Amino acid sequence: MIFGRRKEKETQALIMAAGYGTRLEPLTTAVPKPMMPIVNKPCMLHNLELLKRYGIKRVTCNIHYHPEQIENYFMDGEKFGVSLSYSYEEKLLGTAGGVKKMGEGIDRTFIVLSSDALTDINLSKMLAFHKEKGVLATMALCEVSDVTQFGVVVLDEKSGRVTAFQEKPKQEEALSRLVNTGIYIFEPEILDMIPEGKPYDFGKELFPLLAAEGRALYGYKMLGYWSDVGTIKTYLEANRDAMLGKVGVHIPGSRISSANWIGRNSKISKTAEFKGSVLIGDHTVIEDEVEIKNSVIGDRVVVSRGSKILDSVIWSDSIILSSSQIKESVVGSWCYIGKGSKVSFSALANRTRV
Repeated sequence: MIFGRRKEKETQALIMAAGYGTRLEPLTTAVPKPMMPIVNKPCMLHNLELLKRYGIKRVTCNIHYHPEQIENYFMDGEKFGVSLSYSYEEKLLGTAGGVKKMGEGIDRTFIVLSSDALTDINLSKMLAFHKEKGVLATMALCEVSDVTQFGVVVLDEKSGRVTAFQEKPKQEEALSRLVNTGIYIFEPEILDMIPEGKPYDFGKELFPLLAAEGRALYGYKMLGYWSDVGTIKTYLEANRDAMLGKVGVHIPGSRISSANWIGRNSKISKTAEFKGSVLIGDHTVIEDEVEIKNSVIGDRVVVSRGSKILDSVIWSDSIILSSSQIKESVVGSWCYIGKGSKVSFSALANRTRV
């Protein structure tokens, strides 16, 4: 059932937010991947802000895993400047099946976006490319060095038409370094090609079929930033890239230097030392002789005397007692890190005690 459905009047976006994010466990055991914070904001919020920047404010989102967390945070979207409705999937319908359900009633060109990837793609340029080609479907493509976790796309370089697909090939067998980003522009006729009420996938089923039949499926080589944020390593990288300005997203807090931000009502000791890029959330306490390097610290966190946070991300409401060291790790919300503890190259789920 889709609730909050409105009459179609302007460009609409469909956001895919129903998946499990299993590669990011244990962080996603209690948190849906779209709600994982990147620079202290849910990843899905960055994507809503991207759509809003391009004047796209009518959004439908499919939900399944911990749906209440997404609904309770975003509500109807008004707080974030968009109009948001939801499509609940009792059983996962796959990427195409989910879009089929969300797209009921759409009668014009629409955009599909993943909620849990980080990007600053120029949607105006992609829309212009799609309209210039006059095609049924356009997918945004990004060139990557390691293709083994992605759907590889082969293009006719002259026309831009997609000619073949490979799903997660071995590196040495890849026919291209261009991968499917999960960002699409479709004409409404695409919905008629998707079976109703059953799991169906774009990358594994619909797109290979369209390519094999020579249908109008084109690839748009994006120039901006894109990360699927699919592993702990890429999650940490995405946070660093945001602070370094490699991706155009809004970072909360007051910018006190070229790469340091501090949130509201936080208390920072004069003897604390920041190195590289550092973001401190709201109502957070950083005590004496703390060292923080290339890290994000969430809201309402306490980092006690003499502790070191290096190349890490600390989610909200966690306590780190004195003389602890956290290195290249992600610490979930409501965690308790005991005095003198050392956490390295780890991901701690919410409410972990060390």
